[in-house]
Amino acid sequence: MARDAGDRQDQAWTDPTCPVARTVDLVGDRWSLLIVRDAMDGARSFTDFQQRTGIARNILTDRLRKLTAHGLLAQVDAPSGRRRLYALTDAGKDLFPVIVTLRQWGERHAFEADEPHSVLVDGDGARVPELVPAAANGSPLTSDTTSVRRPA
Repeated sequence: MARDAGDRQDQAWTDPTCPVARTVDLVGDRWSLLIVRDAMDGARSFTDFQQRTGIARNILTDRLRKLTAHGLLAQVDAPSGRRRLYALTDAGKDLFPVIVTLRQWGERHAFEADEPHSVLVDGDGARVPELVPAAANGSPLTSDTTSVRRPA
């Protein structure tokens, strides 16, 4: 799997010039983002991920390999030295705003108004405020106020 820029040029990207498409190619399947979500919430071992997601062992093995190969997770030695654990890399941690935005979208659109669901809170226990992209001047950005500039 791709590890550096040279390798990435050989990969069959869905849309080679689109950052969204490349990201979806790397983490867009159902299980990969749930593994990243759980790693952000403290999962470290194969067993942790398997128990939290209910994912089949063969699929989990494949996704952990893919996320490791693409630099979102790294394998580290467990304190006991008996097994390997998974830790988010800086690239994996950079997905935090994506996970938060997906969570907040789900809170608004995937649940009934009175349906219970988990809530993301900060270190003081306060609910994390809604993430809203902002322009350089601080005004909110939407799909109506932005456009994509494609390479020539």
